[in-house]
Amino acid sequence: MGNYFQPEIECASQEQIRAWQDERLVKQVRRVYENVPYYRKKMEEKGVTPDNIRSTADLHKLPFLTKDDLRDAYPYGLLATPLKDCVRIQSTSGTTGRRVVAFYTQHDIDLWDECCARAIVAAGGTKDDVVHVCYGYGLFTGGPGLNGGSHKLGSLTLPMSSGNTERQIQFMCDLGSTILCCTPSYAAYLAESIYERGVRDQIKLKAGIFGAEAWTEEMRQDIQDKLGIKAYDIYGLTEISGPGVSFECSEQTGMHINEDHFIAEIIDPNTGEVLPEGEKGELVFTSITKEAFPLLRYRTRDICVLSRKKCSCGRTHVKMSKPMGRSDDMLIIKGVNVFPSQIETVLMNKGYPANYQIIVTRENNSDQLEVQVEMTPELFSDSVSEISKKEKDLINALKAMLGIYAKVTLVAPKTITRSEGKAVRVIDKRNLYQS
Repeated sequence: MGNYFQPEIECASQEQIRAWQDERLVKQVRRVYENVPYYRKKMEEKGVTPDNIRSTADLHKLPFLTKDDLRDAYPYGLLATPLKDCVRIQSTSGTTGRRVVAFYTQHDIDLWDECCARAIVAAGGTKDDVVHVCYGYGLFTGGPGLNGGSHKLGSLTLPMSSGNTERQIQFMCDLGSTILCCTPSYAAYLAESIYERGVRDQIKLKAGIFGAEAWTEEMRQDIQDKLGIKAYDIYGLTEISGPGVSFECSEQTGMHINEDHFIAEIIDPNTGEVLPEGEKGELVFTSITKEAFPLLRYRTRDICVLSRKKCSCGRTHVKMSKPMGRSDDMLIIKGVNVFPSQIETVLMNKGYPANYQIIVTRENNSDQLEVQVEMTPELFSDSVSEISKKEKDLINALKAMLGIYAKVTLVAPKTITRSEGKAVRVIDKRNLYQS
């Protein structure tokens, strides 16, 4: 399975995993209490001290952290080590407000590299592979994370970053890239570009590790078919470390969480109540080995399910499902909860490419939902009446899925801007937060 598979850790018994977590949680809580005044105040407001936390059974007693806390404490308010001991920062895009900045000691980076190396091995990677990383580099965690994991594994690493698709394809052909790491939307774009250039037979890819944005099983199958690879999901957040918090194995039925570094919970997003295994709810993470920026009970807002069902790969760490949406940027349209993944499922099942945009407006105090869908060249050659029929068919399919009406507009090929990073799927023009 490669030379960085760690069976003594990744296949440990539940008792051993719990013992690691108990010991590390107790130490981490005390470290945070003693070194992070911001979180110590939150604990004291809840009447909790480190003496109250004796094992993971007491985890529920701790207060949550949210992205608002990270913004309020920006930039140094959640640091648990002296700044002189930190060697790097990474940051979120900051598209919805003040940036979130996460700090790393060298030890933190070493552990992050280890987690990403595990992900590459789980996708079939070895030191003999050529890992083609076209996640963005810089402040974004995608590029540095997979780059570090590939180095840890000993693979030949191509630090391509995003963009310059011509060069991406040239290097794939010339250097024999075998594992592709990027966003799923960019993988779909690369597949389309490779097909257009007629170089599919020159591509040696065997696997892809895709994350940083939501994608459906239908999109996975489409990418696998077009690139002739096996496509693996990877999950992470800048706030927790970056990609590699969890990753898929060959079974492709969920992502194993690195439980020796992170404790996962599922809570009711409305009440905060911890839910039992198998229940759908909001994912919460606690970092138990991070030094510089250890977040306790951080609410990710991602909706998913945890499962300890035995996995054929032999790994015993708990699996999280692919996120089914988010509790914060879920669209509420005419009182109905709408997730972009639902719309994508309908489009992919109907044979449309993964290039679409969801536009929400408000007219006369009424929400209006429009889905613009890019046609294939074959569809574009249809008559106006045939295109109209296809639009009506999609309207009916979306209404069956969502329970509400959505206007559908089929647009010409190449009309919707291709993404070389995270795809912009939703444009909400309602100005809901204006006074």
